[in-house]
Amino acid sequence: MARKVRIYDQDQPGLFSPELLGETPMRGAPSPSSAGLADDENPEPSLADQVYQVGESREEPVHFMSFGSGSSGNCSYVGDRRNGFLIDAGIDCQKVKDALSAHGISMERVRGVVITHDHGDHVRFLYSFLKNNRHMLVYCTPKVLNGIMRRHSISRRVRDYHRAIYKEFEFKIGNFVLTPFEVMHDGTDNCGFFIRHGETRMAVATDIGCVSDRAEHYLSRSQFMVLESNYDLEMLVNGRYPDHLKARIKADNGHLDNRDAARFLARIYSPELRYVFLCHLSHDNNSPEVALSAHREELLARHPGLRIGDGSNEYVTDLQLIALPRFDATPLYALRP
Repeated sequence: MARKVRIYDQDQPGLFSPELLGETPMRGAPSPSSAGLADDENPEPSLADQVYQVGESREEPVHFMSFGSGSSGNCSYVGDRRNGFLIDAGIDCQKVKDALSAHGISMERVRGVVITHDHGDHVRFLYSFLKNNRHMLVYCTPKVLNGIMRRHSISRRVRDYHRAIYKEFEFKIGNFVLTPFEVMHDGTDNCGFFIRHGETRMAVATDIGCVSDRAEHYLSRSQFMVLESNYDLEMLVNGRYPDHLKARIKADNGHLDNRDAARFLARIYSPELRYVFLCHLSHDNNSPEVALSAHREELLARHPGLRIGDGSNEYVTDLQLIALPRFDATPLYALRP
């Protein structure tokens, strides 16, 4: 286990974040406090209620979809039939809207955006989402919001839509209960999220240099997990990056190596864990094939006979292991405990 490093508010760019372009503030934006959908709304069934169902439970599924995962941009959707939310806003909002619409999900059902940290590949399109969907809110810690305002040329009107959250304190979005927890990275006040919906438990930990005790506490309780598997160590060491960037990536508050992520996953695996989505794979120092191979090797070494699938046929496997694409949207998965 890597040593634990206490992360403080830092004024430095993300590992790969490009400079951001500012947007012109919009005047007269209505207060979002009275907007949004009621919890008891019952929209017509859509394609989202029929796809990629996991298990035999009759409980309403939780839907998950990634629109892109990597240093070029990060954004994903979690929702049920009534409402949902986005995790990060680093993907163009029109692409997100189109991908959700293809599954019968309108942006009116998206209550807001929860932000993991203030690096550009996670917040680049935040204000675009808010100004084009005035019912939406942005959920992040006050330090993350201050980091966004300090680092980037993003409209200060973002503050009008902010709802403060705090690590280890639950908050609700529709029927979802979220708990932010600390993760080790070099952004400002970085958060992972533990998400509960009925009996369904999901954990998200992207941009994480090592798995601290608090991160392990939440990740090990999840049935569905989004976990960073950023780089292959040999590819990084022998690659074209300058030494200072290699050192920063390998640091305890940098990014997570395939083998470290795989050993952690193999150690905490239990039959309750159904799906693992590997996220934030490096374009230069990793590939889906390399990452998936590392995880399969570690899992099978510790759990011989474990049936590992790729998400296409969940009924004949014990664990689904999927590498999220960097630029493309995934299918819409319906996750059941």
